[in-house]
Amino acid sequence: MTTILLVIHLIIALAMIVVVLIQRSEGGGLGIGGGATGGLMTTRGTTNLLTRVTAVLAGCFMLTSLVLAILGGGGAENRPRSIVDPPTSATGQPAAPSIPAAPSAPTAPTPP
Repeated sequence: MTTILLVIHLIIALAMIVVVLIQRSEGGGLGIGGGATGGLMTTRGTTNLLTRVTAVLAGCFMLTSLVLAILGGGGAENRPRSIVDPPTSATGQPAAPSIPAAPSAPTAPTPP
């Protein structure tokens, strides 16, 4: 489910990038959406439509972001622990302290 949601999230992000780039900007920008649209819609109607589409895509993006954060962060293994807590084993019991191995004696190099 996380994979499907992540793919949907990426598609929404790409769509939002395209819609924002299509919008006519006041400062020059790309302004792909500006100019004549063949009489299909007026400039004001196009602006309103693109603004609403951007708002809907932004809302969907935030929703999928929150759901992905909840799905990715939930679980006992991800729960923050204190650094003073003893380490636990896979069974949930405190792990027994390990005894370090004694250092081995150095070996003499063999002559060539």
